Amino acid sequence: MDMEDLKNRYLSLCAEVQQPPNTCVWEALENNINSDGSLKLTGNDQLKHGDRLTDEDMLVLSKIFVENSAIKGLDLRYNNITDKGAVYIAHLIQESESLQSLDLMCNNIEADGAEVIAKSLHKNKSLRMLRMTGNKIGNKGGMQLAAMLQVNATLEEIDVSDCDLATQSVIAFAIVLKNSRRIRAINVSRPLLFSLQEETTVHIAQMLVVNKTLRELHMGKHDMTDTGVERLCEALKLNVSLRYLDLRCNRITRDGAKCLSEVLKQNPSLEILDLSFNRIEDDGAVYLCEAIKLPHSKLKALSVTSNNIGKKGLMSFNEAMKVNSCLTHIYIWGNKLEEPVCMAFSRLISSGRLLEEHTDVSPYEVDRHVFLAEASHGLHRHYYWTSKYGGDGDSSNSALALMASDSLSLQIYPDSHS
Repeated sequence: MDMEDLKNRYLSLCAEVQQPPNTCVWEALENNINSDGSLKLTGNDQLKHGDRLTDEDMLVLSKIFVENSAIKGLDLRYNNITDKGAVYIAHLIQESESLQSLDLMCNNIEADGAEVIAKSLHKNKSLRMLRMTGNKIGNKGGMQLAAMLQVNATLEEIDVSDCDLATQSVIAFAIVLKNSRRIRAINVSRPLLFSLQEETTVHIAQMLVVNKTLRELHMGKHDMTDTGVERLCEALKLNVSLRYLDLRCNRITRDGAKCLSEVLKQNPSLEILDLSFNRIEDDGAVYLCEAIKLPHSKLKALSVTSNNIGKKGLMSFNEAMKVNSCLTHIYIWGNKLEEPVCMAFSRLISSGRLLEEHTDVSPYEVDRHVFLAEASHGLHRHYYWTSKYGGDGDSSNSALALMASDSLSLQIYPDSHS
């Protein structure tokens, strides 16, 4: 079905259900499907006109997309889709043989909607990426999606961050992943945890010991302490597949950084490490640099944004980058950027050792003094926000660019991997 037929079919279906055509949908169809087979129908695009998609829109769209095998990906972020619309999406998933990626980030889908989507994936053989971020599916919805992974044989990437998961559902995902040979990337960031025992971290650590396919793990906002990191690191020393570890917004200090340093020394498979918004301070930075300086270090990207690191720690990163050329992306904004640090990173950038788009600082000079300004780049920079001038996969989201270069694509991840 070509685009003209697709538009005519859309108009006829709208008339059939007595619903006026949605301007956003019409504009998207006018602009044709992207070369990769994806169709973008996001509700937060300021350049588009019309209302956000509703459940009624999904009734029409699901029928159209089932009939069109050219559509490989659907981006439905920031719309007004509820559990009712999830039923139509589930029908699309169940009937489509071509849909490979589905982004439902920040809609209004709850537990019942997650359940019908999960059940539709039991027999689906095409979908490889599902993103539920920001939908409050809760523990019940999380349990349904975890159970689905035991049956589904094609899904490779799943994002259930900021979905109000509870301890039980996070543990369920960890248990399922012990035997999974398909899932390559998972995001379980920001669950609602009320225990201080760090059960979720313990179970994920146990999973990492035996899992041999997971490449990307996001555990931001798990209230993780150094004790939890230590358990995680014991497992990571035995894991040879994980390459992207995201521990943003936890309670990791220098002791946790020391444990991670030992992992980097013994197990060089990690290539991207995100420690943004922790508190590793100078000592933690020095520990990490000891590992980065080693010849066998494979770390390509490191984010230590807002970690209360001072001159000593930041200068250690400067020295480490001079020794090991493998580290190409580093993010330091939000720390104590004294003038020696500013001068050192300015030299790294001017010499070409550190590209400006690979860091979140940009040097400038006032009265012969060098300062660093914040630059709009980062590992996970465009996770919740997409610039109208660039997509989630642009160079400012370095995690995505790095992973994509090695055939790993989770945006999660996005930003589309900030």
